[in-house]
Amino acid sequence: MSANISPYLSLVTSEHFDKPKFLSTVAAIVQGLADGASHIETMIQNFDLDTAAGAQLDIVGLWVGRSRYISTPLVGVYFSFDIAGVGFDQGTWKGKYDPDSGLVALPDDAYRTLLRAKILANKWDGTVPAAYAAWAVVFQGKYQIVIQDNGDMSMIIGLVGTLPDAVTLALLTGGYLSLKPAGVRIAAYALPTIANTPLFGFDANGVGIAGFDTGAFANCVYP
Repeated sequence: MSANISPYLSLVTSEHFDKPKFLSTVAAIVQGLADGASHIETMIQNFDLDTAAGAQLDIVGLWVGRSRYISTPLVGVYFSFDIAGVGFDQGTWKGKYDPDSGLVALPDDAYRTLLRAKILANKWDGTVPAAYAAWAVVFQGKYQIVIQDNGDMSMIIGLVGTLPDAVTLALLTGGYLSLKPAGVRIAAYALPTIANTPLFGFDANGVGIAGFDTGAFANCVYP
């Protein structure tokens, strides 16, 4: 689609504006320049992490240092009826060339999450407040994060929000979204059993943790 060259033609002075051949000559000259400028403007969006797709997102991954092709296939992620965890809004549709044994190439949405985690892990200062801010960006507000320091060089990360889809769950347990200080291990991920409900906890009351009649028991999965 050709770019709009009306702003350029409007700069033609009144002395020449009534001459069709002159206007046609100017249009022929500036059309290619306008198309080139328009294409350059779209490249910013095409290679933006939030809007890039397909091959363009792969290029972003090269800059970040993370491929969408993971070393270990993720099993139990393809959509299926009558299997808990991979139903509607949870399972991923099997691609034409995806192997039967598991997902090797991440779909764009999951790949964006992986790239955000990699970017933020590279710039994170290791503090807990910054970790909360980083996780919020990784999941784009889909989950509220609760971090528990176990005091033994391990931590538990709780997610409050929607029920995680199969790919997100596999990325977490596979260690692909590991945002933690050096030397500290993630002992478990506490996932919601009821969507958009605080996790159950004693002696704590906040947006992410609540007691009886409000909080829901977590489903803990281990890396």
